[in-house]
Amino acid sequence: MKLPSKVEIVDVGPRDGLQNEMQPVPAAVKIELVHRLQDAGLRAIEVTSFVSPKWVPQMADNAEVMHGIRRDPRVTYSVLTPNMKGLEAALSAPRAEWPDEIVVFGAASEAFSQKNINCSIAESIERFAPVVAAAREKGIRVRGAMSCTVGCPYEGEIAPAKVGYLAQLMKGIGVQRVDVADTIGVGTPRKVQAAMEATLAHFGIDDISGHFHDTYGQALVNTLAALELGVWNFQSSSAGLGGCPYAKGATGNVATEDVVYLLHGMGIETGIDLDRLVDAGVYISEALGRKTGSRVATALLAKRASAS
Repeated sequence: MKLPSKVEIVDVGPRDGLQNEMQPVPAAVKIELVHRLQDAGLRAIEVTSFVSPKWVPQMADNAEVMHGIRRDPRVTYSVLTPNMKGLEAALSAPRAEWPDEIVVFGAASEAFSQKNINCSIAESIERFAPVVAAAREKGIRVRGAMSCTVGCPYEGEIAPAKVGYLAQLMKGIGVQRVDVADTIGVGTPRKVQAAMEATLAHFGIDDISGHFHDTYGQALVNTLAALELGVWNFQSSSAGLGGCPYAKGATGNVATEDVVYLLHGMGIETGIDLDRLVDAGVYISEALGRKTGSRVATALLAKRASAS
């Protein structure tokens, strides 16, 4: 079993982690979270979403957040742009404030696609085609988030062939990288590997990311399962923030702290300072008025307290 020697982590906390928070999170707090994450060594951060504030009010300050970030040339800053209007909004700022990468999305489940964006899988990808083309023309990278790749709250288990179908559609419109996401956290290692293998029929190993939620406590073993296939890019959220508004009971993304601890324990490099990462998670958790959702952070904080 040949594992990657180095892994890149995309922290999606500022966007995916905060988008469903009911309480308003000030732009200054989001900006500070991005700064703390990049200072901890994160080299890819999903910052915000250019969506209608009617549907996602938490992201209404997207332009303010992008304007306020202290850019680090080593970091890739990505944003979600669900349509051409979103892309145009993201690019209406000065060039220095543009994202390095945009994210479009699609589901491997027809039922989820209909519930989420009121159209079929094929129609959703067709809608994204001009967005992808316009972004690439401007020199902006495009990532495709593939949701419900192992399970759906409406359809149940998802066949790998459906994942392959979605990957093929995304490849066809020019998406450069895809996330294989267990949106509701029901996956187990063999199922995750099957979804990854279906995606590998259309994208190379360097263009695939793992994105696992921890609803059933399987996110870390699913991360290991993906590592065994050679996947070296993963998405996670500081302090385990986030969830899925369309999947009742689905908890947050796997905590970045927990993934980093796993990787470092296996001798895999991440370039991330775990202690500073824990501090970033504590910062946003305190801003939200709750404890961190990371088990590693909880253990390390207890260790710090007993040593002081």
